[in-house]
Amino acid sequence: MARMNRPAPVEITYKNMRFLITHNPTNATLNKFIEELKKYGVTTVVRVCEATYDTAPVEKEGIQVLIVDDWLNLLKVKFREEPGCCIAVHCVAGLGRAPVLVALALIECGMKYEDAVQFIRQKRRGAFNSKQLLYLEKYRPKMRLRFKDSNGHRNNCCIQ
Repeated sequence: MARMNRPAPVEITYKNMRFLITHNPTNATLNKFIEELKKYGVTTVVRVCEATYDTAPVEKEGIQVLIVDDWLNLLKVKFREEPGCCIAVHCVAGLGRAPVLVALALIECGMKYEDAVQFIRQKRRGAFNSKQLLYLEKYRPKMRLRFKDSNGHRNNCCIQ
C-alpha cells in the first residue's frame, strides 16, 4: 500500500486565533502526533474524518478530541476562555476539510473568502479543491464569532 505523502503540520494564526492544520495520525504514528500537538500547545483536536486512531492516549495528555459538531461554538468558547490557545484540525491529508474549517473561522471574523483562501494557501499549498472553494464562496457568515461592543455595534471578532 503506497504511503501518501503527508504535508507537515502548519500553524495558521489570525488575531488571537491559532490553528494547527494536520493530517490524521494512525496508532503507529500517534506518539509523534501527540508530540507535535504539545509543541504547538494544542488543547483541542477536531477530527473531520473517520477515526483512524485510539483517542485515549491523546486525551491522557489532557488534549480533548472532538468531532466537528459545533465548530463555531467551540471557537467562541475556547478563544474567549483561553486567548491564544491553539486548536488542531485534521481531516485525512489536511488539504481539504480541515483548511475549510479554518477558512470558515477567518470568514466569520470578517475576512473575505478569497483572502481567507489565500491566507491559508500561503502556508498550506494545495489546500482546497474546486468544490470546497465553491462552498466557501457561497458561505454566508453567521457572525457567530462576533459580539456587540459597548455601543451595541456588532463589529468585533470575539477573538481580538
